[in-house]
Amino acid sequence: MLYQKETYINCPYCGESIDVLVDDSSGEQSYYEDCSVCCAPILFVLTEDESGEIQVDVRRDDE
Repeated sequence: MLYQKETYINCPYCGESIDVLVDDSSGEQSYYEDCSVCCAPILFVLTEDESGEIQVDVRRDDE
């Protein structure tokens, strides 16, 4: 069973706030997803902090 958490992020390209579903059941990972507004490829980097919470960081493809 996949666990997806609804998260709001700001697109690092166009700056729009968008709603995305993040699968945090697999722990730390990175993947690309296109912005639903400007279609640019956003790099999602999921990391786990000391308390076990998943942190979502978004970056431009060229960073």
